[in-house]
Amino acid sequence: MDTQLKQKQVYDYVVVGGGTAGSIVAARLAEDLNINVCLVEAEPTDDGNAEVLALRIWLHLLGTELDYDYAIEKQLRGNSLIRHSRGRVLGGCSSHNSCIAFRAPDYDMDCWEQAGCEGWSARGTKKYFDKVFEQVYIEKAAAIHPLSAAFLEAAQQAGFDRVSFNRDGGLLEGVGIFHLNAKDGIRQSSSQAYIHAALKPAKNLTVLTNTVVNKILLDEHATAYAVEAHGMVIVARREIVLSCGTFDTPKLLLLSGIGSGEQLRAMGITVHVELAGVGEHLIDHPEGVINWEAKQAVSGETTQYWEVGLFAKVLPDAPIPDLMFHFGLVPFDWNTLPLGYPTATHGFAMTPNIPRAKSEGVVRLRSANPKDAPLIDFRYFTDAEGYDEKIMLEGVKLARRIAGQSAFKPWIKKELAPGIEVQDDEELSEYARRTANTVYHPAGTCRMGDLREPLTVVDAQLRVKGIHRLRVADASIFPTMVSVNPCMTCMMIGEKCADLLKGL
Repeated sequence: MDTQLKQKQVYDYVVVGGGTAGSIVAARLAEDLNINVCLVEAEPTDDGNAEVLALRIWLHLLGTELDYDYAIEKQLRGNSLIRHSRGRVLGGCSSHNSCIAFRAPDYDMDCWEQAGCEGWSARGTKKYFDKVFEQVYIEKAAAIHPLSAAFLEAAQQAGFDRVSFNRDGGLLEGVGIFHLNAKDGIRQSSSQAYIHAALKPAKNLTVLTNTVVNKILLDEHATAYAVEAHGMVIVARREIVLSCGTFDTPKLLLLSGIGSGEQLRAMGITVHVELAGVGEHLIDHPEGVINWEAKQAVSGETTQYWEVGLFAKVLPDAPIPDLMFHFGLVPFDWNTLPLGYPTATHGFAMTPNIPRAKSEGVVRLRSANPKDAPLIDFRYFTDAEGYDEKIMLEGVKLARRIAGQSAFKPWIKKELAPGIEVQDDEELSEYARRTANTVYHPAGTCRMGDLREPLTVVDAQLRVKGIHRLRVADASIFPTMVSVNPCMTCMMIGEKCADLLKGL
């Protein structure tokens, strides 16, 4: 990696953020040998780092120096103790997650186009998902643990069909084994699949690691022409792409004077472009947890501990499943133990989550100091209709119904949290909300959509409203949440962004 910084460097394209989407944008642009590309990543490389590459130990990355480990603001109705892990390494969250690989359902992508994002329908994005699934190795038949097999059997006993995921653009009710972007236990992140494969042959691709960008520079015509990093300027002759993620892309825009004028003036930041939607519309997959103690030892013979899952419909008129489960081979006690619930050495968890939650939060600047973490307020479970709470409550009940099937009898010793004595709907809902976690899928803070809408930040070409030669490519552009783990969708955004920049 070239980490030798000079006072001024000039490239055709500058991509800020070497995460899930940004690595792909840079690698694809560099396929044109007539241009040069600079990928600027704030953190170290993942290359050769066994802690990052070995998928089985992904949980051990959380809360370490390779994790931004963002705290959230106090929640009125949710869990204020949630920490939002974000990958602090080249490859971003694709170097930091459990590598569950889904194509976004056709329904979700069609919703994007209906939200004013022309070209982002299922039809318009299919070839970019195809490109991702061709470039990134997807393991489709990983061996699973006997306890995971018991979950599959119990779910079928409870009335769910065994299904294969990533088929025909749909999202079926049913239970199945997750596909993983991994190969022989080694993660296939965007940096592994795109950047490291491209670096040697691509002499026109420069990757600057450990290089923090603090500001986007605009001229008097609101044209983005460079970024400022560590006292140096990196100039883009053509365009700049921001791929810093749902929290840090809006943070960088705001530090650059792009956002709500009222908020910027309150921080003492000069307003260069008034853009009210920056940092608004924060969405996520809230996730409940029910833990059990096992009757027998649960071995560590697993690919990544969360091998199987389930989709179900809570509301009969839901167009596609509105409830998802991850099944884990450990008691997920990070948020239950601090509240006094017991745990166990050997156990398991079911974690119902809300695929299309309706509650929305915000990301703000905490101060004008780039070193300060952003202020993050998800406002979990505050949607006016109570939709999120209803889905979560039904998820807890379904988890118990599955646990009550005969396939689990050899495994279950007792329910640890909330405990079988908790049966009242109000008490169950209170438990689920106060111990809820996240599936680490924040999105939406630089929403893509119709430019006539006041809170739109980028158009369907990913161009930032009111600014020339500046685009965004990461999960912050999501106009609505996708119903599945979104890593592959973020990779798809990287592929599509590269083609947009090429004029394809």
